[in-house]
Amino acid sequence: MCGIAGLAGLIDPLEAKRAVHKMTLTLARRGPDGEGMACWNNAVLGHRRLAIIDLSAAGQQPMVSVDRSVGVVFNGEIYNYRELRHELSTRGCRFSSNTDTEVLIHGYREWGLDQLVSKLRGMFAFALWDDQQRKLCLVRDRLGVKPLVFALRGGTIAFASTVRALRIAGFVSKLNECAVLDFLELGYVTDNHSIYHGAFKVPAATIVEWSDGVLSQREYWEPPPVSSSPTLSFQEAIEQTEHLFLEAVKVRLHADVPVGVLLSGGTDSALVCWAVRKHGQDLTAYTMGVPGDPWDETAAARTTAQEIGIAHQVLDMSIQDTPQGEELVSAYAEPFACASALGMLRISKAIAPSVKVLLTGDGGDDVFLGYPRHRHLWIAGKLAETVPTALTRCYPSVRSVLPRWGALRRAAALLDYASGDLRAFAGDPCGFGLYNTSSMLGSRLRDVSPNHREILLASNGKNRLLTDFLPFERKTQFVGEYMTKVDGATMHYGLEARSPFLDQYLWEFAAALPLDLRLHRGQLKALLRELVRRRISRNVAWRRKRGFGIPVQRWLVGRWRSVVETIWRESLLDAEGWICAPSVLTQLELATQKGWAPPQLWYLFVFELWLRYEQCNIV
Repeated sequence: MCGIAGLAGLIDPLEAKRAVHKMTLTLARRGPDGEGMACWNNAVLGHRRLAIIDLSAAGQQPMVSVDRSVGVVFNGEIYNYRELRHELSTRGCRFSSNTDTEVLIHGYREWGLDQLVSKLRGMFAFALWDDQQRKLCLVRDRLGVKPLVFALRGGTIAFASTVRALRIAGFVSKLNECAVLDFLELGYVTDNHSIYHGAFKVPAATIVEWSDGVLSQREYWEPPPVSSSPTLSFQEAIEQTEHLFLEAVKVRLHADVPVGVLLSGGTDSALVCWAVRKHGQDLTAYTMGVPGDPWDETAAARTTAQEIGIAHQVLDMSIQDTPQGEELVSAYAEPFACASALGMLRISKAIAPSVKVLLTGDGGDDVFLGYPRHRHLWIAGKLAETVPTALTRCYPSVRSVLPRWGALRRAAALLDYASGDLRAFAGDPCGFGLYNTSSMLGSRLRDVSPNHREILLASNGKNRLLTDFLPFERKTQFVGEYMTKVDGATMHYGLEARSPFLDQYLWEFAAALPLDLRLHRGQLKALLRELVRRRISRNVAWRRKRGFGIPVQRWLVGRWRSVVETIWRESLLDAEGWICAPSVLTQLELATQKGWAPPQLWYLFVFELWLRYEQCNIV
């Protein structure tokens, strides 16, 4: 795990070094163990190191070939690097380190970029400079676990792990209205946009190539299509899931630093802990306790740890440890209002003194279908088959006039799904409308609305509602919120997070399974729950999903109330025309009377804090 940055193209050598140094300095928390830079006539690569594999000086980056024709900076882990190293050694390649990074140098020269990437098993974002071809290659892992952004200016391309690093170096500066709209509706910025004009995110499973000012990109992987008919029985699917999952955990246990496991009260982290013990590893499982809070999972986690037989440590969050918004905007380069990120930051801070690698259960809900919306769409797809085709054809013409408030909102949504229209699942149009109806938005955003919701999925038939929704979900909320949350929080405290459920082989297997198998008898995450029942206990298997939440909407009108009001009375967003502060304060007062703030107030609060942080930290 690291932070990477660099420039290529028409550059002044001295200015390029200064710019890259600014970017790597900004990325210092992602890589607290060292800094490096390599220069060519047309390129500069910079790196901040979080040492996980081969802690010696031989593992420092940038890593450059002996003849200096190829250089690379790398963030992530390649779990099969030892197998690739052996294969390359048989072809005559000589290695000078025991790192996974060096495999990229030799693999590129032996196989070419596309074949190399097809062989990589892991999470990664890397930049490779080919000096002979004067070509820069930017590569992001299959599921978008690790971030990578770039910007173009004249004949120069700049890249970094975060958009904040590009901003600090002066490559971007103006806020992107489309990204702001993303954030105000969803609480995060999707990968389709960047918070700054001129910055672009390398999409998941994509290679971006830049050569003498010419930019191209290509997708190198996508999950297999969902099978329409079962080729495995439920029993066979469980057995294969167990086999692939155990292998995914095994390859993630290798590290030259201490490893720990995150344990909540749910099934996914319980399975990770079980697999760790199955492999005979003596690791500690960590749980963040919130004494007295209704969302506290300490008791459930203790029970799970005892049943598995794994060492367990509860890290209680005291009143003094209450998460603060300032920490959130410091950790995330773009405005990010996922409330549970505050909890993840607290957990990461508490665990960091003990371990440097943390196994998590992220991704199980996404590919094995664990969210209630998955079951809703699955059921709706079956019901949609009963809707006459004539009604489906005429529905679009009347959709816009249907009332969408109160109980009528649910009825309208049901008609949407029954007709094969999933726009209601792509966002929250009624929620965004609150900004306009309450006049909270300023002149720069007034009377506008996001357009990412204008999608017509299920184009291949109404029974494909969930099938067609899953790719959209993976490219929006999964990568924009879920992956961003874990990466931002853990890297802020110099931790490497690894999730077995994000293993490409396990993901490909599960993604191809029929929906009726993954939602066997209407049960969310049926395969994983049955595996937990067999290997751990029925109690853990059927425990209700709770998640780790932070009650920010209650805190806004409670413990943070005076601070929030003071900030909005001196609002930077208001001064720049993004919001109308008096209207926001009116909504705050109404929310205080109810004891609960709508999410829109939380999003605006985070946006305000983020903008202040950005303006105070530009050098």
